[in-house]
Amino acid sequence: MDYQDYYQTLGVKRDASAKEIKSAFRKLARKHHPDVNPGDKTAEDKFKRLNEAYEVLSDPEKRKKYNALGKDWERYQQAGGQPGGFDYSRWAADAAAQPSAGQSGGGPRYAGPEDVADLFGGEAAYSDFFSSLFGGGGGRARPSGPRRGSDYEYPLPLSFDEAFRGATRGLQMDERRIEAKIPAGVRTGSRVRLSGQGGPGANGGPGGDLYLVIEVEPDSRFERRGDDLYSDVPVDFYTAALGGEVRVPTPDGAVTLKLPPRTPAGQTFRLRGKGMPLLNGQGRGDLYARVTLVLPDNLTDAELEALRPLAQAREPLLKGEAAEQR
Repeated sequence: MDYQDYYQTLGVKRDASAKEIKSAFRKLARKHHPDVNPGDKTAEDKFKRLNEAYEVLSDPEKRKKYNALGKDWERYQQAGGQPGGFDYSRWAADAAAQPSAGQSGGGPRYAGPEDVADLFGGEAAYSDFFSSLFGGGGGRARPSGPRRGSDYEYPLPLSFDEAFRGATRGLQMDERRIEAKIPAGVRTGSRVRLSGQGGPGANGGPGGDLYLVIEVEPDSRFERRGDDLYSDVPVDFYTAALGGEVRVPTPDGAVTLKLPPRTPAGQTFRLRGKGMPLLNGQGRGDLYARVTLVLPDNLTDAELEALRPLAQAREPLLKGEAAEQR
């Protein structure tokens, strides 16, 4: 019986947190799931090993026992022992005292032990190594009652405008066509749940759920912070100094903003209710327009000359302000 390095299987360090272990498993499970790789025996085997590794490392008690075994295994190897000679007997599980595989904690899976066996035509869902340590495994009788299907995750990129207005997307999952409605206001990391659209149930059990993991593409017009938006608004010197109207982009279209005289660069104006829709449908965030000063296009020599007396008149004040700052 060969020792199984579950940390290596998931590609995580031995001191990895529960969150890091779950993230690594989900990423690899999506890549090697049989539905994504139909007929690929290598991917099937990899998926089974991933599920087994996560079964152990996601459960605190199983992980504690596995870590203790690992230290003995390392000492045995360092002493020059050969793999086949390691004594696993004192680590062997009392199957009657152990919870059956897949019934411990550990969070959501892409497949439980029965699901893995179903996926691969009744082949062993777990290695001899796992069965020896924790009981259950490939030779265990499988319950015949209804079983819920596995939950799936599906990464879904959206444009900024789709996130603002909401969208409907057609998805192809397990030879099924699904129409997914995305609510307005989603952000990167939002999880949209489609009930019953995940893996099929067994023996009349309900289907699992499909979670759409949203990634909103950046938009050059806006910076998003929660449900609020920030936008830089270029304003020429004359308008900032004398006051006037400027056009401000919003997701609904440009609106007019009236600037007071002497508006400084960096001044921010709040436009209430012009941000992103709230996911609960109760209103919208705000939009913050930041003034950035720009030179007017195509300044003529005459305009520059007209500005020179103003600059000369301001020069003593500017020098005084600089002296105070020092």
